Amino acid sequence: MARTVRGARVLITGAASGMGRAYAERAVAEGAASVALWDRDGIGLARLVDELAPVAGRRTELRTDVVELGEMGAIAKHAQQVRKQLGGPDVLINNAGIVRGNRYFWETDNGDDTRATMRVNALAPMYVTREFLPGMIADAYREKRIVNIASAAGTLGNPRMAVYAASKAALIGWSDSLRVELEQADHTNVKVTTVTPSYISTGMFAGATGPVLAPVLEPDYVVDRVWRAMLRGEPLLELPGTVRLSRALRALLPTRVFDAVVGEGLGVYRSMQGFTGRR
Repeated sequence: MARTVRGARVLITGAASGMGRAYAERAVAEGAASVALWDRDGIGLARLVDELAPVAGRRTELRTDVVELGEMGAIAKHAQQVRKQLGGPDVLINNAGIVRGNRYFWETDNGDDTRATMRVNALAPMYVTREFLPGMIADAYREKRIVNIASAAGTLGNPRMAVYAASKAALIGWSDSLRVELEQADHTNVKVTTVTPSYISTGMFAGATGPVLAPVLEPDYVVDRVWRAMLRGEPLLELPGTVRLSRALRALLPTRVFDAVVGEGLGVYRSMQGFTGRR
């Protein structure tokens, strides 16, 4: 793919705030032909468009959809509307995600916590991608990109975020499997990038503390790294690099040794104790 998304059609979920907002700003700044912005926060989307419009001008067409990503029917409806107005995306960024509380699993609610988290974090990216992927494959002479924003939490267990960790582990497994499927089926114009960052200072994980060797990341740094990885079609981006080290240690060390050295010793297992999230 080119060094920018100039002239490309981009769709971003969870676009009204945080990292999604930053990806939208980057796409408009680089001259994307269109940017479709999906979020459940209609007011936030309207505010974002007001800020992006002067930069977008006539060069970039902006479209907003208030979408409840936990509902497959809503995803299908809005995907059809996007295809009709803008055409299928060249770049799809599955960024939307939620995290609930800092309680132990048995203290959580199956409906408000477990079901909602799994639907938005794990199922929604699958549903959204399934809506647009056939068109991406069919447009075989045009480079396409799918970016799935997972989490380092999906690579190892962590107290007080059991369901969140499970949802991101599911996302990682599906995302990398999809990448291999596309390669195996020779649909090499579509490349999938799986991103597994540690905590990012967007407010979503307010109160959480970065473990030793994995400080809380700055959004601008993450956006730049994700963007470059997406354009190059890199299969996996782990941020910071110590996420890869943790994965390697988890595979090499006996479970109890890992718990003591990494989980407790480096503070991973205590990182959510002060979590408050957005208020």
